[in-house]
Amino acid sequence: MVFDTIALQVPNILLPRQGVDLQHWAVIACDQYTSDKDYWKKLKAFVADSPSTLNLIYPEVYLEETDSEVRIAAINSCMQDYLDQGVLEEQPPGFLLLDRKTSEVPSRKGLIVALDLEGYDYNKGASSLIRATEGTILDRLPPRIRVRNAAPIELPHIMVLIDDPEQTVIEPLFRCNLQPVYDFDLCCNGGRLRGWRVDGPLEIDAVAEALRQLADPDKFARRYDVHDRPVVLYAMGDGNHSFATAKAIWEELKQGAEDRIDIMNHPARYALVELINIHDPGLEFEAIHRVVFDCDPQQLLADMAHYYKGKGSALTLLRSADRTELAARQLSETEAGRQSILFVDNSGPGLLTIDQPEFHLAVATLQTFLDLYLEQNSKARIDYIHGDEPVTGLGRQIGNIGFYLPAISKHDLFKTIILDGALPRKTFSMGEADEKRFYLECRKIKA
Repeated sequence: MVFDTIALQVPNILLPRQGVDLQHWAVIACDQYTSDKDYWKKLKAFVADSPSTLNLIYPEVYLEETDSEVRIAAINSCMQDYLDQGVLEEQPPGFLLLDRKTSEVPSRKGLIVALDLEGYDYNKGASSLIRATEGTILDRLPPRIRVRNAAPIELPHIMVLIDDPEQTVIEPLFRCNLQPVYDFDLCCNGGRLRGWRVDGPLEIDAVAEALRQLADPDKFARRYDVHDRPVVLYAMGDGNHSFATAKAIWEELKQGAEDRIDIMNHPARYALVELINIHDPGLEFEAIHRVVFDCDPQQLLADMAHYYKGKGSALTLLRSADRTELAARQLSETEAGRQSILFVDNSGPGLLTIDQPEFHLAVATLQTFLDLYLEQNSKARIDYIHGDEPVTGLGRQIGNIGFYLPAISKHDLFKTIILDGALPRKTFSMGEADEKRFYLECRKIKA
């Protein structure tokens, strides 16, 4: 069943058969702990020989290694084995209602649905119903495309946001008499996950109608006080590049198809995602920090000062062993209309203050310089880190420098996207690293 005007499909979800240990089956999103191989080694030891989504994903911590084709072949082979051996069983058409308890919040609600990739465009300046919230890094797509191209199934860590202040889409389902599907503790400090089947016609129609109301052009214009702006119903939260990968493959399939009508019914036209209401009390936006590796931090800071001077901005650097003092100074500089960014290197913590910055957001001010620096310094590399402690640990190592960035308000996201377009990449994170989606549900994507 497809609701074309709101880019929504009712999927046939695949779930592990009864008897599969879900604590071993469900693992964290592949784009987490990207500089922490110990995490993934411990996870592999924990999973051991049990059926697990760990065998179906390519953790990004290993992307720089030389065995990528071997890994991808093993992933796709395991996917097919799980189908052939009945490890995964197809459910009747329906959604799945979720409630996730994490180490940070007692409840975060979500709804597993499929979205129509025809309603999405990740290119700059796009005005699609499903909107990218950050710039898409095109060179991050090829390894994901190689995994998905030959994959018989997909499993999402994609979380897509809806702006539903009246709580009309997801929350009413918790008042329905739904069939429980799972209730278990996630591994590795992941909290607890509960799920219920949403397959009744009345419940499905209610979800679709509530989404139609959110997408009503007149109501949209009044809500955001905008005129002649294309409706944004869904905004990418996490998994932007995975969703963009699905879109890229779908476009290739369409271009190579002999029968245009037949290809439009192909399962790869859709992608499985978790919808989350941006007004859910359990959803918090966290900053995503930066660590630059294999660099000369002092030279990097000197290059930064030269760069901003060329942009008509002035950079001031303050060092102090007292983080509290630096944080207080950062607050006063922000109140004065300047941008301040805390950092740490082998010499200890410091504070950068940019007067008359070119961009509205500190993350954009920093990222534009870092992009140029990395382009001109081929040995240096960057990683995007969740949480202050990992930044401190990595940034203090010789040859590294870490930057701590402020979080943005989740309540400003939709209007910012409507008025200004996509944010700089890696601007925000939906929760801490261990609050990210755990893989569990799957869906067939081969005809």
